[in-house]
Amino acid sequence: MDKYEPTIGLEIHAELKTKTKMFCGSPNDPDEKHPNINVCPVCMGHPGTLPVPNEEAINKTIMVGHALNCEIAEFSKFDRKNYFYPDLPKGYQISQFDLPFCKNGYLEINGRKIGITRIHLEEDTGRLQHPEGADYSLVDFNRAGVPLMELVTEPDLKSGDDVYKFGKELQLILRYLGASDADMEKGQMRVEVNISIKLKDAKEYGTKVEIKNINSINAAARSIDYEIKRQSELLDEGKEIAQETRGWDDAGQKTFSQRIKETSADYRYFPEPDIPPLTFSKDQIEEIRLGLPELPSQRRIRFKEYGLNDAQIEVFTIAKHLGDYYERVASELDAAAKVEHLIQGSKSEEGLPGEKHLPGKLHALSANYIITEFPPLMNAKGMEIDDIEGFKIEPEAFAELMVMIFHEKLSSTAAKAVLKDMAETGLHPEHIAKEKNLLQVSDESELISIVKEIIEGNPKAVEDYKKGKQESIKFLTGQVMAKTKGKANPQIASDLIKKEIGVE
Repeated sequence: MDKYEPTIGLEIHAELKTKTKMFCGSPNDPDEKHPNINVCPVCMGHPGTLPVPNEEAINKTIMVGHALNCEIAEFSKFDRKNYFYPDLPKGYQISQFDLPFCKNGYLEINGRKIGITRIHLEEDTGRLQHPEGADYSLVDFNRAGVPLMELVTEPDLKSGDDVYKFGKELQLILRYLGASDADMEKGQMRVEVNISIKLKDAKEYGTKVEIKNINSINAAARSIDYEIKRQSELLDEGKEIAQETRGWDDAGQKTFSQRIKETSADYRYFPEPDIPPLTFSKDQIEEIRLGLPELPSQRRIRFKEYGLNDAQIEVFTIAKHLGDYYERVASELDAAAKVEHLIQGSKSEEGLPGEKHLPGKLHALSANYIITEFPPLMNAKGMEIDDIEGFKIEPEAFAELMVMIFHEKLSSTAAKAVLKDMAETGLHPEHIAKEKNLLQVSDESELISIVKEIIEGNPKAVEDYKKGKQESIKFLTGQVMAKTKGKANPQIASDLIKKEIGVE
């Protein structure tokens, strides 16, 4: 690849999350298992029927355009795209050609702006099913007519990693906006890749190849890596690269030829005669922009205020419901911090409780527990991450547990046991800890008599420690822990032993 430079663009389709289909009142239900239920004369293309555009789908497309820094058209229209597929009932598709709703945007990844040429709206096709061993195919028209947003990038991507990060960030944005669930396994988001390679000093682009049948963002990235290698080898052998559509064989991890690529002229676009042009006022466009929720990039910046590390921030950005829960916990911690500040003044360590947030260690501790402990607890109850609102552990109770751990009232083992009980019962941690006798003993006055007893009963270990054997202090601390059945604070016990022996 030292000789060649890849040029990569993407075409990404996303089924929009609306109540009804794009041009009729049939339900838009991606979870419907029975074939040909969500259909009507309009989406089945019966003669004499007329399409009516879905306002919700149009608004969501414009919302996506705003989120991706696009220019929003004040004048637009729908067009007929003519081609015949057995799962396209009308024999043509209502789409957009020269006047899309959105154009000239960008999405920033890897510190670079990837240009977005256009975002337009069309209707989806049905699904073909090919029974194994049969000499026929079946058609399910439930999906036919579902609002389908298509995004086309500029050829600004340079690698499989670029494609992966662009796809993941776009998927996240669509979910934050509520525009699409963008589940590739369900076909709600589909990625097609256009790639060419050329000599690094060449002025002209290479021959464009399109890759389809990609079932995941990971597969899109791998198809890029394979195609770069395939095309490089062809050029090295002096062969030409055909302009074609290729499929992706996930099992074989390679592309394969499907057909020679059509051009836009083959589709014979013309304005859709049954739908008049659409006009939008500046106020309408601005109203949609003002309705944008917080986007993933904005959330990452804001979460840095909590002092979390990049990995924690990314988890809370991707698993949005976990992040929302964490924020509620953080709010409870801040309230607790203000109370503690009034009681203890400036006794606390750096990052005073009276400031915006508790010490960074406590916030990081809370984030770590949510990320590592919650998913297993939720899985055990048959819950998904998105079901966090139905979780029995209230943010206030969880914050109370974090404060108890922070002040060393519970060992890490005891804390996990309490957390498990909280998930089952919804009770507060102090109630559970007291009931199960799990509170850690940190009061020196309670521990000193036990420490003296252990020292008197283990003279050899004491002598060894005085001679510089550090392992002896661990042994003596272990004896205190055993005597207290694991409830002693090990650090305080260790410090008391050193103090009593007289060796610091």
